Amino acid sequence: MNRINSISCLLFGCLLISACDLKHADHEASSNISDGYSEHSIFNLPSTWFTQDSQSIRLEDLKGKVTVLVMIYTSCKAACPRLVADMRSIAEEIPEKDLPHVQFVLVSIDPESDTPSRLKRFAAVNQMDADHWIFLQGTEYTTRELANVLSVKYEEISPMDFSHSNIISVFNPHGELVYQQEGLGLDNVKTIDKIISTLKEM
Repeated sequence: MNRINSISCLLFGCLLISACDLKHADHEASSNISDGYSEHSIFNLPSTWFTQDSQSIRLEDLKGKVTVLVMIYTSCKAACPRLVADMRSIAEEIPEKDLPHVQFVLVSIDPESDTPSRLKRFAAVNQMDADHWIFLQGTEYTTRELANVLSVKYEEISPMDFSHSNIISVFNPHGELVYQQEGLGLDNVKTIDKIISTLKEM
């Protein structure tokens, strides 16, 4: 079973677990699989998030565009700056005519510290405040749920310090995972090619 199929199975499993866990304190919405999405779509996750502009959204609000997603935290001094640089590098290689159809999403793995206002400052400092950049803060539960779906592992090792996977994920406009880039200091060509080819299928 390849990595994407494994993640699809994990997503469906998470949805089933969510359906049985409606009493969880952080579970904010019912877990019905939307008729318009396949069982492999992250848009089926019922979680609610806050953007850097303090707007409340659900993952399905990202539908209709190619989504490039990474999980980071703003106080990180090691891997995250390189992941952020990779995201910027990828965005710079997308033709300007295609940028309105692509969104770059950075999800915090430290939702307690990474408030919307902090994410907004981080976006400005890193020159990531154009419309195609979206930063998300969830809850500890919803963040862990999404990380599990993406096979992203993270663990708090001290206050405001985490060890974590370094994975950039690409989703089609239906929220289905089509590619993952894992590691640091890699050539982004394959990721960029996958974004472009997915755009052509829209």
